[in-house]
Amino acid sequence: MSRRAKRPVRSWLITPALAADRFGKARASGADVALVDLEDSVAPAHKAAARRAAQHFFLPETAPATAPMLGLRLNSPLTAEGVRDLAAIADYPARPPLVLVPKTETARDIEMVAGVLDTGGNTPEIYALIETPRGVGQLPSILRAARLGGLLFGAADYAALVGCGLGWEALLYARSAVANSAGAAGIPAIDSPYFDLHDLDGLKRETERAKELGFLGKGAVHPAHLPVITSVFTPSEDEIAAAHAIVAADQEAQTAVTTVGSQMVGPPFVAAARDLAARADTASH
Repeated sequence: MSRRAKRPVRSWLITPALAADRFGKARASGADVALVDLEDSVAPAHKAAARRAAQHFFLPETAPATAPMLGLRLNSPLTAEGVRDLAAIADYPARPPLVLVPKTETARDIEMVAGVLDTGGNTPEIYALIETPRGVGQLPSILRAARLGGLLFGAADYAALVGCGLGWEALLYARSAVANSAGAAGIPAIDSPYFDLHDLDGLKRETERAKELGFLGKGAVHPAHLPVITSVFTPSEDEIAAAHAIVAADQEAQTAVTTVGSQMVGPPFVAAARDLAARADTASH
């Protein structure tokens, strides 16, 4: 299984289902993935109205050339609202290409969503939102879900349940577990949003750290965050050139280990270089 997604998944923007006036802006935001939300941003009394409104996010319409992949965050399928969400989505005239499952703690959570939404003409990408201590602890089990397409780390809920801060060090274990598990399964890992709306320097630092851990993208709480996130997760010209040099050196070498400049290059470096070059190619199309 390839670690690369079919399309870029660098930047994710979420829009409340009841904010229909923002649907068009979300589509044109420049995000790689635009989600409409039925969960945290919708009060319990308004869930039914949100389900009705959300379907309009996916109706065919003229979209910009760089239109994002559209998705939906439902309520946990283990709750009554989540069951109602699945029943409603199954009847949408146009279904979401991507579904984010919050509070995922078992493979069954993913299988339940797939069981309802998979049809002959529609098999959405299903991402697990890992945002509880149990979810982090059960990652090996969650990875057994055949329809699991990726992992997204939810920092706010995790920190609230553990009683820790939102700083990098406090969440390093959970982040590392999510990134490691995604790498083991060959699926993308997406980092939690950065919650300060105006601290773009802090956003950039955290995004660069997430990239170093192996994340391929990051959520955004505001459209202003999208350019920073996209820039960090887009391979630079220097990175692409270095990757091509490694691949070329490997092709010319007569042994498994060679050198590029002063760097020793072996099979793991070549695999990483091929992966980066492929992701750069995906991002450019």
